[in-house]
Amino acid sequence: MLLERAGRRGRQPVPRAIDEDLRSGRPSGVAAAAPVSRARSALEAWVRLLARVTRAPRSAAGSVFRRHSAAAPHPLRRIAPDVRLGRDVWIGEFVNLYGCRIGDRTRVGPFVEIQKNAVIGSDCKIQSHTFICEGVTIEDDVFVGHGVTFINDKHPRATNASGRLQSEKDWVVLPTVVKKGASIGSGATVLGDVTIGERAMVGAGSVVTRDVPAGAVVAGNPARVRRSEKSP
Repeated sequence: MLLERAGRRGRQPVPRAIDEDLRSGRPSGVAAAAPVSRARSALEAWVRLLARVTRAPRSAAGSVFRRHSAAAPHPLRRIAPDVRLGRDVWIGEFVNLYGCRIGDRTRVGPFVEIQKNAVIGSDCKIQSHTFICEGVTIEDDVFVGHGVTFINDKHPRATNASGRLQSEKDWVVLPTVVKKGASIGSGATVLGDVTIGERAMVGAGSVVTRDVPAGAVVAGNPARVRRSEKSP
């Protein structure tokens, strides 16, 4: 019988009312409710597990971020020991940070990589899927949209003249500076050796190849000045 088999296998015995219904082929409400109850219990267990993994404070917009703590590493983020973080820095999941510096209260979205010798100021917002390479300096109060790419080499090559893979000795990092209060739209590409002026705005999808004046609004490929907004 089901009760005996369950006992021999070391599992929890099936209640007698349910066992009789199953053997008779005429399940009652008790037997019919059992699979539902088990499924609900399993679902609740998964919900509790997921809550433990993803438990985090939420921003006003509802996005999940985590305040980084060197004493509490998280498996969904790679933050190297040489990263210098200010107070109340919020970091999303699946980031890769190494050798960089990030100022107070800055928010870094998920899937962001920030390389060594990059500097991010205070009160910045770095949205998801953005790549900030070595040599980039972002001052305070800067907004960087989703999927923005910074470039620090205008003539990249995989190998050097001898045919070997290039190392740091084979090329020079081109610096980029984003001044205080500037905004860079989603999908923009910023080439090296340029400066984006204070409170300038770069349109989404633009390719910035030269300096952007303070307060200017630029867009296009290459990005050109469309208008100027001197007031905040």
